[in-house]
Amino acid sequence: MSETQTDVDNIFLNPGSEDLTEATYRQLLEMIQQGRIPTNMPLQERALAAALGVSRTPLREAFSRLVGGGFATRVGRGQLIVKEPTLREYLEILQLRILLEGESAFAAATRMPTAQAQSVISALTAHRQGRDFSASENHRIDNLVHQTIAAHCGNAMLENMIFDLRIKARTFDQNGTVARFEPGCQEHIALMERIHAGDARGAREAMVFHLSQARAGIVARFTAI
Repeated sequence: MSETQTDVDNIFLNPGSEDLTEATYRQLLEMIQQGRIPTNMPLQERALAAALGVSRTPLREAFSRLVGGGFATRVGRGQLIVKEPTLREYLEILQLRILLEGESAFAAATRMPTAQAQSVISALTAHRQGRDFSASENHRIDNLVHQTIAAHCGNAMLENMIFDLRIKARTFDQNGTVARFEPGCQEHIALMERIHAGDARGAREAMVFHLSQARAGIVARFTAI
C-alpha cells in the first residue's frame, strides 16, 4: 500500500485527527493574533504541545498549515518562526484589508441585528470610558469589532480571508501604536453606529477611513525613524 493511500485511510479511520489538527491550527492562529507567539523566534514544539494539550503529530500538521498559509516560515536548520512582515508587505496587507473589509462592512450593515451592533457599541463605550488603552485590551476590542463585522458579511470565504489578513497584519509591530489606540476606538464607535443605523455606504466609508488612518499612522511613524 502506498504512503499516500495510507494517509487517506488514516483520515477515514480516524476522522477526529483532522478535527484535532484544525483545532490546533486555530489555537496557534489565536496565539499569534494575541501576540503570545512572538515573531522571529523559533517555535518551541515541546512547549507548545504541552500548552495546547496535544501530541506532536497534530502540532506538526498544524505547523505545516501555518507555513502553507504564509503565517510562518522555516529558517536555518529547519527552525520554524512566525516572520514579521516588512513595512512594504504590511502596507500591501492593509490595502487588501481596506478593499475587503470595506465591502464586509457594507454587507454587515444590512445583515447584523441591531441588538448585536448595540452590544458592540456598548462594549466600545465602556472601553473608552475606562480608558484602558493597553495593547492587550486594544487587541481584544479590535478583534471584537472586526470579527463581528466579518461574521455578519454573509460570505464565509470573505470572512476567512479577512481573518487571515488580520493575523498577518498583527505580526507587524505586535504591540501596536499606542497613539492610535484612543482615536481607533472613536473610529470603531463611528463605524458601528453606521452599521447599527443600517447605513451600508456610511459603514463602508467609516471602515475605509479607519484602516486608512491606521496605515497613515504607521507610515508617519516609520518614515520619521
